[in-house]
Amino acid sequence: MDEFSARLVSELGAEHLPLLLDGKSVGLFRELRSLIFIERTVRRLKPAYVFNFTVKMNIYGGLACALNKVPFVNNISGLGTAFIHDSWLFRRVRQVYGLVNRRAELLFFQNQEDLSVFRRFGLLGDAPVALLPGSGVDLQRFQLSPLPAASLVTFLMIARLLGDKGVREYAEAAALLKKQGQNVRCQLLGQLGVSNRTAIPEGEVEVWQASGWVEYLGETDDVRPFIEKCHVLVLPSYREGMPRTVLEAAAMGRPAIVTDVPGCRQAIEPDVTGWLCEVRNSRSLAQQMERVLRMAPQDVEKAGTLARSRMEKSFSEEHVVMAYLNCLPMR
Repeated sequence: MDEFSARLVSELGAEHLPLLLDGKSVGLFRELRSLIFIERTVRRLKPAYVFNFTVKMNIYGGLACALNKVPFVNNISGLGTAFIHDSWLFRRVRQVYGLVNRRAELLFFQNQEDLSVFRRFGLLGDAPVALLPGSGVDLQRFQLSPLPAASLVTFLMIARLLGDKGVREYAEAAALLKKQGQNVRCQLLGQLGVSNRTAIPEGEVEVWQASGWVEYLGETDDVRPFIEKCHVLVLPSYREGMPRTVLEAAAMGRPAIVTDVPGCRQAIEPDVTGWLCEVRNSRSLAQQMERVLRMAPQDVEKAGTLARSRMEKSFSEEHVVMAYLNCLPMR
């Protein structure tokens, strides 16, 4: 049990069941073992309703629920590796995904483009769909804060250290800025050693630090102090559902530079609350970071203030909570 599971138990009184699931595994035996474990757990617990999220749990949890006639909802919180990359295996994964989704009571999507992809691939069937503003953001916990007074501009990327999150492009963009002689701080906050096929090895991060490109901050369960000390958030991800870190930073008055891909582009209002760069292009990212460096501090602050207003208008987590509650019969 990790610290977050322990908190669910101690603070909410939840029962924690360790899940036999490896996020990066594609081995048939290991995946079959995970599916059998999930099916047996659903059969034993006989839950009244199940909410699934992440690709593997949407598929395995959905199959387990369908076999046991348990109503379930799948949250398509991003398309993940199965849609970013193309191979025989991932095409088969998408087919199974579609079969499971047809049995769902409801499918939540976090942006219109992901919904369009599922519709184009025929992965919806007759299941009803609804759009959510990502996971929403707690506007009371993430409050507006002034930009740091220091003249040294600080960029911050918050993400699991995965290739698909664009972490390498961020490091390369930071290197380009440093080679140009820009006086800038580029920080990286997130979990190393993630169970994912595109996980970045610790040694690679150590090279970035030794070269002076990126300052690695480790991982945390409270990103607020780090957002408070930065000027602009950066997320050059290859694809997202709706990036929570961008929403949380926006709620605190921080604009963001994100890639022009589904999920990311919806998290900002381009050239108003943030800026777009090309995906998988560190030079394009560096150019947008340099653009921020040339801006007057009051213009960066204005973009952050507008970002906060946008969160208040459309991205409060209250919308998400109510959408989940409204799924339940006999509320």
